[in-house]
Amino acid sequence: MTTEGRGLHTHVLDTLGLAITGGEYPEGGVVRTDEVARRFDVSRTVVREVVRVLESMHLVQSRRRVGVTVRPAREWNVYDPRVIRWRLAGNDRPRQLRSLTVLRSAIEPVAAGLAALHATPEQCVALTEQALGMVATSRGHQLEGYLRHDIAFHRVVLDASGNEMFARLGDVVAEVLTGRTRHEVMFHDPDPAAVTLHVRVAEAVRERDAARAEELTREIAVGALQELDVLAP
Repeated sequence: MTTEGRGLHTHVLDTLGLAITGGEYPEGGVVRTDEVARRFDVSRTVVREVVRVLESMHLVQSRRRVGVTVRPAREWNVYDPRVIRWRLAGNDRPRQLRSLTVLRSAIEPVAAGLAALHATPEQCVALTEQALGMVATSRGHQLEGYLRHDIAFHRVVLDASGNEMFARLGDVVAEVLTGRTRHEVMFHDPDPAAVTLHVRVAEAVRERDAARAEELTREIAVGALQELDVLAP
């Protein structure tokens, strides 16, 4: 597929994904591929490729004589980063953010405790570097720079846990953090207390203090939920 073709594919996929997750196509609704092809002025091949991707996410199912129908939301692959991104872009953003933040609060403290036991020296260094990067970008409305360090920090924690299931949640956490920033569901400058907590988590992991690493990460999660109470009630 050419660069132009990939661009068209992505555009159609994002538009349909947003429409489905946003409720424009209700459960059981039919997505008419011929109309999609005309609307976007793309070939049926492109539409079929897009439908295949949507099927892999369990957003739709394609059946002979019925066509492409929208599956119930309970069947969607809600861990797919693109599904998360589309849901965060819709009207259900506050509930989606809360759901994802509660998930993080259940997983990340345990991951941090495990990281204190299993992190390699290189991962300890990386964690400290990302925490200091968060400090350096936490003032002066440098949210994009802060976001990069924040995502990297949490990826290291999940990877360093030594649990491959936790590590696979790195993309999920990245989408949550990105969504908060892109949709302005956070303060112009990050909470100084939260930034300090990240530095202390890095220290706890480096010092192999699993209990403290877990406790501090739980404080970060509680703070994130409290922010949502203010910014996305």
